[in-house]
Amino acid sequence: MDRLVNTVRPYAWGSLTALPELLGQRPTGEPQAELWMGAHPGAPSRADRGAGPHRLDELIAADPEGELGAASVARFGPTLPFLFKVLAAGIPLSIQAHPTLAQARAGFAAENALGIPLDAPERNYRDANHKPEMVCALGEFEGLCGFRRPAEAARLLTGLAVPGLAPVIDRLTAGGESEALRGALTAALSLDEETVRRTVEVLALTDPDGEYEPYARIAKDFPDDRGVVAGMLLNHFRLRAGEALYLGAGVPHAYLSGVCVELQANSDNVLRAGLTPKHIDVPELLEVVVFEAGTPEPVRPAAVEGTAGEELYPVPIDEFRLSHFALDGVEREIDGRTPQILLCTRGTARLTAADGTVLDLARGQSAFLPATGTPTRLSGTGGTLFRATVTV
Repeated sequence: MDRLVNTVRPYAWGSLTALPELLGQRPTGEPQAELWMGAHPGAPSRADRGAGPHRLDELIAADPEGELGAASVARFGPTLPFLFKVLAAGIPLSIQAHPTLAQARAGFAAENALGIPLDAPERNYRDANHKPEMVCALGEFEGLCGFRRPAEAARLLTGLAVPGLAPVIDRLTAGGESEALRGALTAALSLDEETVRRTVEVLALTDPDGEYEPYARIAKDFPDDRGVVAGMLLNHFRLRAGEALYLGAGVPHAYLSGVCVELQANSDNVLRAGLTPKHIDVPELLEVVVFEAGTPEPVRPAAVEGTAGEELYPVPIDEFRLSHFALDGVEREIDGRTPQILLCTRGTARLTAADGTVLDLARGQSAFLPATGTPTRLSGTGGTLFRATVTV
């Protein structure tokens, strides 16, 4: 088992204080958005092993079966199938959606053929993988997820009494659900600047405790962005600590505020629809988004049969598996047949390997456990340990 040295991504939407507080560090005065734990080449963790820290992706590439286990390699290939993060939103993230595996492979190949550098701002596909994801709130966590019913979105927009929004409202009230949502999103992302400005002005005058409140807050941070209107097509949600949300391919979403752990397939592919100064490719976005309405349902954990103290958040895919343990002074065993990353978010955790090696994790610290086939003993007090692994 290896203690991990992880990279913090300083995206502009990041909180100034949340990640430093988690990691026991002084704030830098700059936004700190995501703590990456894993082997994605964009910001691989370093494993504190042997003579010094080694890139986790390079350790895995040198011995895939030794690090990941034969079953994981056979199922998912010679790379860690997931990317684990702590996400800390100070202001809203971009409205975004992620591709299916087939779309990611095709898009990645097409942009490679065009010679677009992987780090180019206009790049849509930075790898050939899909990016389903699960977020689990560490406190109150707020966002937008999935389309509202067209009639509900039309009612919300009509209530603003902004004449320039008519093209969006008209599309919401014509045709079937999928056609209405596609047309409305396309229209929202084509609005003129004056309509966006007027919408923001009206939102600023709305009831601060009413249904427009989340969008009024968004408008304060992005007063010139068409994503303010596009966001009103989406459901608003709040998660309490310990509640999670699963997002599959094509589901439009944006996280607004709060801190969560995020577990996803090992990808950084994002198609954006607004609330961002970054690249927006509307035609490609429209190919990726699934135009279906629905209500986001929080996922709550359930006890894992045969593993005392572990609670699992169920997901419909196998590339990642998120669970947590209560650190309550009771010693437990963690199965060692799959690769996994363990993250302590409260209290202290002690890991004891089969050979007696001990690794202590404080709040904000994490470890990589290769798939050795032997269990690791877990003990600790006063907190929570999250476990990210795979199903094989």
